[in-house]
Amino acid sequence: MKYGVNEQGYYGDFGGAYIPEMLYPNVEELRQQYLNIINDAGFKEEFDQLLKDYVGRPSPLYHAKRYSEKYGANIFFKREDLNHTGSHKINNAIGQILLAQRLGKKRIIAETGAGQHGVATATVCALKGIECVVYMGEVDMERQAPNVARMKMLGATVVPAKSGSKTLKDATNEALRDWIANPVDTHYIIGSVVGPYPYPDMVARFQSIISLEAKAQLKEHTGKELPEYVLACVGGGSNAMGMFYHFLDDESVKLVAVEAAGKGVDSGHSAATTFLGREGVLHGSRTILMQTDDGQVVEPYSVSAGLDYPGIGPQHAHLYKINRAQYVSVTDDEALKAGLLCSQMEGIIPAIESAHAFAQLEKMKFKADDNVIVCLSGRGDKDLDTYIKYFNF
Repeated sequence: MKYGVNEQGYYGDFGGAYIPEMLYPNVEELRQQYLNIINDAGFKEEFDQLLKDYVGRPSPLYHAKRYSEKYGANIFFKREDLNHTGSHKINNAIGQILLAQRLGKKRIIAETGAGQHGVATATVCALKGIECVVYMGEVDMERQAPNVARMKMLGATVVPAKSGSKTLKDATNEALRDWIANPVDTHYIIGSVVGPYPYPDMVARFQSIISLEAKAQLKEHTGKELPEYVLACVGGGSNAMGMFYHFLDDESVKLVAVEAAGKGVDSGHSAATTFLGREGVLHGSRTILMQTDDGQVVEPYSVSAGLDYPGIGPQHAHLYKINRAQYVSVTDDEALKAGLLCSQMEGIIPAIESAHAFAQLEKMKFKADDNVIVCLSGRGDKDLDTYIKYFNF
């Protein structure tokens, strides 16, 4: 795969495993075993079965007729919001729990921002009867209270991260500390295409089911496998990488990744990583991240808890640097308005994360026969409170 990871765990200049010595055995164990495990026939069979019967895949590729009229192209939504637990996060959580079981791990930890990854992890731990601890920023726990309740109901312990901006970055730090303290029996399910190698590659592979299905489904709808455009929102970037994966080598397909501009890229309250960031190391990999001149991580901001992250996955950093994908950003206001528009034009309330991708449609010009796929990465139930406050419903 032209844009895939090399044997050293790098995508061009980005990736690798920049980890404390204490974590080396865990990460090395994963690196040595993950490909053998996930390519094993028994693993594949169990993974595919759970995706079908438990998650409800394949998720539909929905032709949005009113959107198509409005934007003058064939607009399709890849409906990851219809998965069990309400987002794409469950695909990766199932893959990693099956991997952890085969590695003999008895305890699972995870970090979460919007709570969707935490809910997905708590869900699969309940399914498999494995102890689950989820780290979540105190600020995110407040703005995503329904997801906190769901995790607890599923039997997980939710631990608040009280340092820094008390959001996703800080939850990730806490989870890494836990893993260092409990290396033997614990597996850390990272929810995005971030972290030390092999996580970015592993998560991308588990999420690649999104584009694998979309290719076949587009052919059913249009007779063509390849769309002209594929859009997805990007925080760390797992739904985008899953949505881009099987289109990467087809360079006729234009890939558009939409970051969170927050209150504006120049406002000091933003998470537009590629616009504001520089190369550096974050959470175990070399990537692009928002940082001060002396290398301190800049606190990100977005109305959307799932995009509130100061970096992007290393594969995204590579695609950005070599111009294989276009990285753009959308403000809180633009995203919230796009969420309302989607609700009222298509009868689908999207997660605010996904609404960022829909907002980008306003800024694009299409030809009438263009096929455009937007990844609807999650449903908006978790964000109703934010929508209510913004629109005064």
